[in-house]
Amino acid sequence: MPIQSSERVQQLRQASRQLVRELGFMHSTLAATDYSPSAVHTLLEMGLGNATTAGDLVQLLGLEKSSVSRLVGKLVLAGEIAEVPNAEDGRSKRLQLTAQGRQTLKDIDRFANAQVAAALAHLSAHQQGNAATGIADYCAALRAVRLRQASESLEPGHIAAGYRPGIIGRIAEMHATYYAARAGFGQAFESLVARDMAELMGRLANPRNQVWVALQGERIVGSIAIDGEGEGGEAILRCFILDDTARGQGLGKRLLAEALAFCDQWGFAATRLWTFKGLDAARKLYEDQGFVLVQEQLGEQWGAAVTEQCFVRAGTGYYCP
Repeated sequence: MPIQSSERVQQLRQASRQLVRELGFMHSTLAATDYSPSAVHTLLEMGLGNATTAGDLVQLLGLEKSSVSRLVGKLVLAGEIAEVPNAEDGRSKRLQLTAQGRQTLKDIDRFANAQVAAALAHLSAHQQGNAATGIADYCAALRAVRLRQASESLEPGHIAAGYRPGIIGRIAEMHATYYAARAGFGQAFESLVARDMAELMGRLANPRNQVWVALQGERIVGSIAIDGEGEGGEAILRCFILDDTARGQGLGKRLLAEALAFCDQWGFAATRLWTFKGLDAARKLYEDQGFVLVQEQLGEQWGAAVTEQCFVRAGTGYYCP
């Protein structure tokens, strides 16, 4: 007889409490360091390349901005991390590990690897597999709930057109984060996106080109652009992306609607976009707006093999300045 949901809930709650205790999160310090659990996680995420700004840490750790600010300040004073100028946005600073911080991270990894290896030694190969996938799935589900609740508490997003400071770096960051998790893309892909966006932003003086962002407060949580200088009078739809915290609010539909209204106004012969197979939510948005799949091909230039897809939407056939 299957375990009822209430029993399953109690099982997971008990396991979660025990996991927190056994990993040492009940103590004021963690992983044989003199640092709090949040500080240790900060160093870990920075070492993995997931956090380069205080804003990244707010999203990753689920902490308030004020808490992250104090945390960063303490780690800077301790010599573990350094704040450096952000060339892409003068209003913010980037974070990086110092030599001391990199050594501390090695010590943390050594301790944690030994802790996990010792526990795994008590499990069979089958149990090890179940533990790894089960914990990963459970954590992913908890994160999804947290992000949804966070997005519901944010002020409604709004759409703005045109260049703004930090837009190139933020678009590259959102793409890199999204496609690293879903397709295994790395530095080469992020660098390519940044170069392409920098080149397009340099052509915004041409009124046939435009970029839009979705904003929550002043934070960019989504983007889309139209390159109106495609061959044969076509427009190219580019850099359509949403931050995980912005999903489920209709911002993707609103961004796409803005871009396609722009295309219709200019009367482009067609609007073309390239994407990757498997992004089903995005594909539905495209097809709902009249895009049709016209080509598929294998692409390996992104750092991982993927099936590239080309979608085309017919133009209106008229120009209305």
